[in-house]
Amino acid sequence: MQDDGTPTVEQSADQTAEQARRWRHLRARRVVLVVVAALASVALAVGYVFADGLGVIPGALTFSSVVDCPPAALRSARVGATLVADADLTRTIDKNKAAAAIDTLIHTKGVGNEVSVLVLQPDGTTAAASAQDTAREPASTMKTLTALAAASTLDMGSTFTTSTHLVHEQDGADTLILQGGGDMLLGAGASDPRHVNGRAGLGTLAERTASALGKRGVTKVRLAWDDTMFGDERSPKRIAENNGDHLYYTPVSSMAVDGGRQRADAGADPDRFSDYPPLSQTTAADAAAIFATRLTEHGVDVTNADALQQMRTPEGRTPLASVESATLSAVMRFMLQHSDNTLAEQFGRLLALHMKTGNSPEAAVKAVRTRLEALGVPLDGLVMADCSGLSPGSRLTVTTLADVQLRNIEVGVAPAAAEGLSVPGLVGTAASRLADDAAAGLMRVKTGSLGTVTSMTGNVSRKDGGVAVFSVIVNNPSDMAVARDAIDEFVATLTEL
Repeated sequence: MQDDGTPTVEQSADQTAEQARRWRHLRARRVVLVVVAALASVALAVGYVFADGLGVIPGALTFSSVVDCPPAALRSARVGATLVADADLTRTIDKNKAAAAIDTLIHTKGVGNEVSVLVLQPDGTTAAASAQDTAREPASTMKTLTALAAASTLDMGSTFTTSTHLVHEQDGADTLILQGGGDMLLGAGASDPRHVNGRAGLGTLAERTASALGKRGVTKVRLAWDDTMFGDERSPKRIAENNGDHLYYTPVSSMAVDGGRQRADAGADPDRFSDYPPLSQTTAADAAAIFATRLTEHGVDVTNADALQQMRTPEGRTPLASVESATLSAVMRFMLQHSDNTLAEQFGRLLALHMKTGNSPEAAVKAVRTRLEALGVPLDGLVMADCSGLSPGSRLTVTTLADVQLRNIEVGVAPAAAEGLSVPGLVGTAASRLADDAAAGLMRVKTGSLGTVTSMTGNVSRKDGGVAVFSVIVNNPSDMAVARDAIDEFVATLTEL
């Protein structure tokens, strides 16, 4: 060490050597640690693989032999008919062939004697007919009259709104009103933009309502529901006679979940089904109860959850939250394809409210008749017991039915009334009614079925590019199954005319 305290040259060299030795030692230790850690990681990984493969711990690996599962049986696909030419309304139907097709139908053993049939040329003139002016019970083909009248009048691009409204009561409590706007295809959960049935969801409405309440500092409410849209009369007078076990009709309501169908699961596609579960007769109350549950799930305390009340929404209230249904056009398509009696009655009521004929089943019938008269539809012999065809007592001729269908091949009259028709072999109530695979996709129809009635009406794309319009009504057949099959064969034959 020098006098000023700085190290000598020899001391500096010794220190440098000592530092180098220490650095070499540290590097060696680090290398050893890295190698040990790497070996441990490998060991753990290999151990996990073997443990997983041997089934000691859960995982995706296995050393067991793979079971050779046979492939699932292939499902057969239906091949559509060859694409026909563009519709040519100038191509007339061979009257002799049309008459022969009708003759085969009416003389089929089991069909009976109460048969009316009409085939129209594209220009509306008669190609062939039998008992076309005899009024018979039409069953659900009556819905085509309601559909045409409503679709040619209402704004079919509009929607049903289901909303909530907050009322501050004099006792200091907050009452939340669930107001129905006519949507009988509400979903119980989140809104589903992919489907008509469930497009507007009570779960989504509850979420939006809870958010709006939270912004106002409201954490608990009394819940009420407003089902006043359709007044006191909700059902045609005799409809219960054909509604055993409540399978085919529930009273028109301002709101319902899945049309009131009481089933655990609507399936993967709520728009397509063929079952007839019992229908709730208290659909608005049911919707309110489900909504109360959804509200609770979103943190709102419903103080009267076990005793919800009915209440009319005060005039001029701004909605707290709302959800929108599918368009009326889409709802009509759903109604026709599933032959939904309640929705048919509801369209009659909507038409009556629009035309100001009243707010009752009778007012709905009056509105439909008035609109059809304005369109020039022949109504001789028409008796409408309701707007759906379910009630006993309705009568009409195939002339009326066919004229309604003739409007479906015209441009701009009421496309929503045509878009909802079933396609035999594919969709709707006619999904099982395809008699000839060669006619697949060429027919659009509306079926009708009651205990003593089988009927069908629609339009056909003929294979030569022409068009045919038809209607068939059979009352009191001696063999219902035979009569249905005979109608299916007849309609498929029309594609060949």
